[in-house]
Amino acid sequence: MKSPVFFILAILIVSCAPIRVTYDYDLQTDFSHYKTYNYYKDMETGLSELDTKRLLDELDTSMAMRGFSLVETPDFFIDIKSEQFQINQQNTVGVGLGGGGRNAGGGISIGLPIGQSNINRQITIDFVDENKKQLFWQAVSESSFNPNGTPENREAKLKAIVEKILSKYPPK
Repeated sequence: MKSPVFFILAILIVSCAPIRVTYDYDLQTDFSHYKTYNYYKDMETGLSELDTKRLLDELDTSMAMRGFSLVETPDFFIDIKSEQFQINQQNTVGVGLGGGGRNAGGGISIGLPIGQSNINRQITIDFVDENKKQLFWQAVSESSFNPNGTPENREAKLKAIVEKILSKYPPK
């Protein structure tokens, strides 16, 4: 059985990395009409099969806590896309060499990167009304990603991402 202390520690470690989320939605939408959902059958998440399962499980749990039901003929569909990208390291150390004399001078300077480049993951979640054939709500999250993370850390990170994403749904 998993130790609760380990799980809490994993959440604390994961929560230290910022999760940035941007939201957009159709201002004309009446969100009170949407109570049931499902996922697109041909959805290509861009995540591994295990991470996709973790993400969908977290979404289902959070949606159920908010009063939504997963059904075969839903009010709206959820589409998920993800991409991984590397951010160039911004921290550098400058090393310079220079000299001068007799009205002449010269120098050489180079910047050496410190540390490793960061790997980030962007997850886009779209809520689509298939009856109206339109997107009515979207959240785009961006956060650091450790491709070598343990399953517990991955699950805790995805849980934090889902919580942050759904914290603004429905918009007020």
